[in-house]
Amino acid sequence: MKKIKIEFTNERIIPASGLAVVGAILGKCDFVKRCNRMDVTPNRSQHQIKNGDVLLTYIGLLTMGKPAYESVHEFDGVSRTYKGYDGYAPIMAYIGTEGYLANCELREGKQHCQKHTPEFLRETIRMCREITDEPLLIRLDSGNDAAENIGILVEAGCHFIIKRNLRKESKEDWLKMAQEHSKDVETPRDGKTVYIGSDWKPVSYKPEDGEEKNITLRTGYEIINRTIDKYGQFLLEGDTEVNTWWTNLGMTDREVIGLYHAHGECEQFHSEIKTDMDVERLPSGKFETNELVLELTILAYNILRMIGQESIGRKGTETKHKVRRRRLRTVIGNMIMMASHVTEHARQLLIGLGRSNIWRHAFAEVYTAFADFQL
Repeated sequence: MKKIKIEFTNERIIPASGLAVVGAILGKCDFVKRCNRMDVTPNRSQHQIKNGDVLLTYIGLLTMGKPAYESVHEFDGVSRTYKGYDGYAPIMAYIGTEGYLANCELREGKQHCQKHTPEFLRETIRMCREITDEPLLIRLDSGNDAAENIGILVEAGCHFIIKRNLRKESKEDWLKMAQEHSKDVETPRDGKTVYIGSDWKPVSYKPEDGEEKNITLRTGYEIINRTIDKYGQFLLEGDTEVNTWWTNLGMTDREVIGLYHAHGECEQFHSEIKTDMDVERLPSGKFETNELVLELTILAYNILRMIGQESIGRKGTETKHKVRRRRLRTVIGNMIMMASHVTEHARQLLIGLGRSNIWRHAFAEVYTAFADFQL
């Protein structure tokens, strides 16, 4: 892959010059070579086109937010989701506050969220260990409240916060316990009382190829009791809301609750994949093909995230307020789809950027940062 020299020009320009940055990032690994070594001859209609060229083309489309292709007419391999229509229910694991996608698995819409989650959890922890040596904090919602998951995290030495599923536990019993033992009580308004604290409960799990283990685990809680609603209406029967979490953190109860609620930011990452990258509806009627599409989406998503993070603070992109990450829509619109004039001179590929584009300096600096980066 030729190294590109960037210059500013007043000549005629074309769109999507940001794909040069995508190519610079992919050029730092052996992705294309490994793809070309795959033997998929029996299933290919045009054998003269290399695997790497096909996948690079599709990754390029994904980074532009254009995942669809014309031959999508079938709906095999799809089942009913919990929302009541045909689709999939992928499970995703993000790492870091920037929202990098560490792992993802495509699932049928009818599949229960806990099915195959232990295997996914072990794989995700292994991948995260390859990325960082820092301590890991795993956050799971109540759909994954299972002793097996707790055992995996304990044995792996991870910190965790898991929203508990109350199942048959009585809300009244929780309220009574909190009223008797909670030392953190507040009344934010008339008719509303919030109890915050921790309890301890036994948990039994069986590690891989081992005997059953019994541990006592901290159970943080936030219990809200309402006798008057927010409109001032008195309630004949008090309304009790109980939220509890499994955790092995040594932080305060409020810190644990804050850390769990912070994972709601993952919904923003989901939204960027579905809307900004337009991957809400997968393009194929075949489940296996859509699995590959989702794997390529991971690559495209993380590349866009890398470009966005690298662009923060660059000349011409300054903001009034400090930002921690760029939304993918901003990266696609201002970096990937940036117009340019491409020429080749003296065996060198030149990209001309319009001087009127305030992102031109950021583009040049970001490309140089990735092109000159040494693994």
